[in-house]
Amino acid sequence: MSDWYRDFANSGVGTTITRQFGLPRPAVLRRYEPGEPLLPGPAVIGTAGGGRLRDALTRLLRDAGVPVLSPVAADGSDDGERPAAVLLDATGVTGPGQLAAAHDFLAPAVKRLRASGRVLILADPPSATDSPATAAARQALDGLVRSIGKELLNGSTANLVYVPDGAEASLASPVRFFLSGRSAYVDGQVLTLSAADVPAGEDDETPLAGRVAVVTGAARGIGAAIARVMARDGAHVVAVDVPAAGESLAAVANEIGGTAFQLDITAADAPARLVAHLRERHGGVDVVVHNAGITRDKLLVNMDAARWNSVMAVNLQAQLDITEALLAADGLLRPDARVVCVSSQSGIAGNRGQTNYAASKAGIIGMVRAWAPAFAGRGATINAVAPGFIVTEMTARMPFGTREVGSRINSLQQGGLPVDVAETIAWLSQPGSAGVNGQVVRVCGQSMLGA
Repeated sequence: MSDWYRDFANSGVGTTITRQFGLPRPAVLRRYEPGEPLLPGPAVIGTAGGGRLRDALTRLLRDAGVPVLSPVAADGSDDGERPAAVLLDATGVTGPGQLAAAHDFLAPAVKRLRASGRVLILADPPSATDSPATAAARQALDGLVRSIGKELLNGSTANLVYVPDGAEASLASPVRFFLSGRSAYVDGQVLTLSAADVPAGEDDETPLAGRVAVVTGAARGIGAAIARVMARDGAHVVAVDVPAAGESLAAVANEIGGTAFQLDITAADAPARLVAHLRERHGGVDVVVHNAGITRDKLLVNMDAARWNSVMAVNLQAQLDITEALLAADGLLRPDARVVCVSSQSGIAGNRGQTNYAASKAGIIGMVRAWAPAFAGRGATINAVAPGFIVTEMTARMPFGTREVGSRINSLQQGGLPVDVAETIAWLSQPGSAGVNGQVVRVCGQSMLGA
């Protein structure tokens, strides 16, 4: 869907007017296209502290065909090629004094960053130390990266990955995601990795080849985009939605060469029916995306029980019931399975008139965090994705003023697209994302609302 203001601001006359009046000019974001390089230009790597990941990062980038530049001078006077990505290895930082090295590297490097560039900081987690000074310095990087994200221009993003000692093998997949066009609308996010057995030799073009993926709520909107991206990445998609959406569901399944399965996920027999379908037709399942959700908005004091109960049943209880059934079905959920649950920015920040919806989406986050250890014990993962303002047919029906405010109050000054949510979910579904577990990734352009 077209963004009228972004398109106007990037036109000839629009560029002149926005500059003259100091108006924001949202960038056209760099989104992933199959076959494109990881980055459209070189990267630069700097260190603060011991920097134990620098060599691994350099190898990863060079293996991906990305040239690695030398850091520029502190005054930014170097006239060499501008970087498409700036990476700071801040592992080994032990106190606030070492953060000066982060500033000294980042300030000139970020100043030279290309449009739609990427800033990525890697560090040890604050929780992995008993030293208050060390924890303070590591936590400081959280505030640093979120602030950088708010300062960047031209569609660039900044994110932080905490890499515990022993989790180095989990690094490659998150680095590739955050540097690529797949993460176009993921900004100001903080991810903590865990140690895991990560398969070698993953195909970057079709990382889901040979895998069976269930996507609920797949008949339209974000669900249909998830199904398309999963199929593009090689998965056979079982597209699930209610019988009333059967025609649209069949169209999506036929488009991607998948399977349509009509199911009301709130029905008492829904988990058993889904388990039986997956066992009989596919022999198991590798990826489950809990995307189906509804809204029944009303102020709390005016909300009736039907509105409350229906939202809880679809958005939260169905996810619990289906996941429990898949876990209990012997051998159905394969050992390296991926479960991705769609939460929402409303579940983090809350939203007026959405107490039922926000509660259900916050509940998803609690569920994911509680289940993560059990999934790790099976060599599997469970994570959540929390979309912000995503441009869909539903948001297109909002009042103009509400829609414009919702789409602009983020660091990228625009609404996201369904494909942005889909790309993040597809990344979390990859075998190479084995070290990402129990995490919540916001796809919100670094919204000014919430954490």
